[in-house]
Amino acid sequence: MTEIIDGNAVASELRDELTDAIETLADAGSRPGLATVLMGDDPASQTYVNMKQRDCEEVGIESHHVDVDGDAPPEELYDAIAALNDDDDVHGYIVQAPVPDHVDYRDVIRRVDPIKDVDGFHPENVGRLVAGDARFRPCTPHGVQKLLEAAEIDTEGKDVTIVGRSDIVGKPLANLLIQKAEDGNATVTVCHSRTDDLAAKTRSADIVVAAAGVPELVDGSMLADGTVVIDVGVNRVDADTDKGYELVGDVEFESAKAKASAITPVPGGVGPMTRAMLLYNTVKAASLQESVDVELP
Repeated sequence: MTEIIDGNAVASELRDELTDAIETLADAGSRPGLATVLMGDDPASQTYVNMKQRDCEEVGIESHHVDVDGDAPPEELYDAIAALNDDDDVHGYIVQAPVPDHVDYRDVIRRVDPIKDVDGFHPENVGRLVAGDARFRPCTPHGVQKLLEAAEIDTEGKDVTIVGRSDIVGKPLANLLIQKAEDGNATVTVCHSRTDDLAAKTRSADIVVAAAGVPELVDGSMLADGTVVIDVGVNRVDADTDKGYELVGDVEFESAKAKASAITPVPGGVGPMTRAMLLYNTVKAASLQESVDVELP
């Protein structure tokens, strides 16, 4: 019987566990603050921002938001970032991607104060992660680790194939899984668009993480029996629905489910964990900045 790993349930439990740490901070006179910055009016980005604001309200984190006109010069966004760096009520913030084409996102990330970089994308935080001393683990990779832990899937000694080499998921997850740690100690292969015979790499894995952003790229024929499948992808494809589309992952779910011992669905798998880990990082950022020890789940 294939286990469907319920990301909604794991995320809900983690949010509940964060309330103790938030209460500890409140007792010390501090309420964690998370800000979102949105440049432009991309509908999907606006939806994500709204969801993050609701998440904050649910657990007792103070939510802030900054809108920047999509046609404004980059300096206007940089000024907003500088103001957040100086705002003591904001312990962490994210600049919602994508930004308009005339703005260099890498330059944006470099301007974020590393202690408030709850995405974990600043070069200083990336370097600390690679060195095995992460301040903030990027939200999606950390969420994947938490899902594996919740499903009691041990990564030690396992062969993991990650399909996708992005700075947001593939690279940091590979670095986390190879580290000498309870939720690491794996042997990791990172595949990408130039990989020859992708199916051979995925069939040899105990755990496959699909994070390429290609709808239903991985199917059951590419998996060995008993493989654990973590599907990071969220893709809109045309469908005969009221909305005119449906969400699918990077894995063809039904054929993969027939082979897998455990699998995450889309939606309801990794996505909720990404948002939950943003709250986790915000609480950790508040703890570091306020010098208050808290117990994190």
